[in-house]
Amino acid sequence: MKEFITYLLQFGNLNQQQIDLITSKATALDLPKDSYFWEAGKLPKHIGFLVDGIIRVAYYDNKGEEITKYFFDENHLIKDWDNFEATFYLQAVTDCKFIIFTKNNWKELSNTILDWDKVIDKIMNKHHMEKLDKIGTMISQDATTRYLEFLKSFPNIANRVPLSYIASYLGITQSSLSRIRKNLG
Repeated sequence: MKEFITYLLQFGNLNQQQIDLITSKATALDLPKDSYFWEAGKLPKHIGFLVDGIIRVAYYDNKGEEITKYFFDENHLIKDWDNFEATFYLQAVTDCKFIIFTKNNWKELSNTILDWDKVIDKIMNKHHMEKLDKIGTMISQDATTRYLEFLKSFPNIANRVPLSYIASYLGITQSSLSRIRKNLG
């Protein structure tokens, strides 16, 4: 829980009473590797702060192929923007540890803590900008440059994620990724 409070305090001020309320509404969740935090076609049940591990955001395209859209690593708040069914799934690539909140508990924090929504908006905007930066630079690059950018953008992920997920994220085949890695030495 300390990790989440420390993270929140980067985006706004909280007094001890507010911290105690947040702590009382939170629950720890251990999510084993390959389990789902959110499933496509279902309403997300929790909002979570990823304390340890890697989550991948993925979906199936119209050909039935699994596409990795993004990765989340430690110190990320995972929150849906609305209450619609997820069109993608969030799967644990490694064993993960979360601090989670039910939607009702999250709403109670929003209704009780002054500026809670502003703090959360700052966090989500930061995450969104990071994501756009990472994806935006990849669009016009060749596969080798995309892989090198991936290594720079996700330094804590590359050695913890199967190559098939990285290849999917980069929009290349696993054999192409293996060739690129071999050529880079």
